[in-house]
Amino acid sequence: MSVTPHDVTLITGASVGIGADLARVFARHGHELALVARDGARMEALADEIVAGGGRRPLIVQADLSAPGAADALVAEMDRLGGRVTNLVNNAGFGLIGRVAELDRTDQMRMIDLNLRALTDLTLAFLPAIRTSRGGLMNVASTAAFYAGPGMAVYYATKAFVLSFSQGLAHELKEEGVRVTALCPGPTKTEFFERAGVGGSPFGPMPMASSMSVAQAGYAGFMRGKMVVVPGLFNKLLTVTSGLQPRALSMRTIARMQMGRAKGAVSKGDMT
Repeated sequence: MSVTPHDVTLITGASVGIGADLARVFARHGHELALVARDGARMEALADEIVAGGGRRPLIVQADLSAPGAADALVAEMDRLGGRVTNLVNNAGFGLIGRVAELDRTDQMRMIDLNLRALTDLTLAFLPAIRTSRGGLMNVASTAAFYAGPGMAVYYATKAFVLSFSQGLAHELKEEGVRVTALCPGPTKTEFFERAGVGGSPFGPMPMASSMSVAQAGYAGFMRGKMVVVPGLFNKLLTVTSGLQPRALSMRTIARMQMGRAKGAVSKGDMT
């Protein structure tokens, strides 16, 4: 039986944290959704919540986007379900706290696969449909993108790629009416910190935002066509001053905040 195609906003990493709250915000503004994550039960619960709030039930795809061929499989599943992707939100990602030489090699490469390769592959896979519909793309980066980060070196580097890639793509697609936004939150209250076993923020005295406030700021900036969205005054100051201070000084500061909390521990979770 054929399914009538309908426009959807596809959100990855949509089971918890920023991804789930982005889904809530997009749904609240009338967008029909497709949710992708590894945790199917949580996405079903989120879909029930969206329906209870008057929205159309999202399409749900349970998938590990770090796996080879995940982007092609997702494109095929969207075709099967009738979801025509006009907006893509690349939120899926995770971080590892610890020294590069001491972290598991496989875990670090999986982080690169998810934070970089999957994000780029999904963008390329859905870009033709996004361009045709004059839709948009939101990539969730981080204020980490503006710094080098001893104690989370690979994670910081992946977010720097996301920011640079998003800005370059935004410039290329601007004349076509396609908006591209890099959402760059600072420390955010998500499950990362619970999984890490860290009391409070691993960034010392830096304030932590709620995932909903980040999602609301991201959506507002995306709809206005902003290239880079940095929620929160403190985080904006961090990004503005990142180019003014010597890199060696900022790295020493970041190392002091993070390395003590990374002793002997590998911490995984949503760091976006």
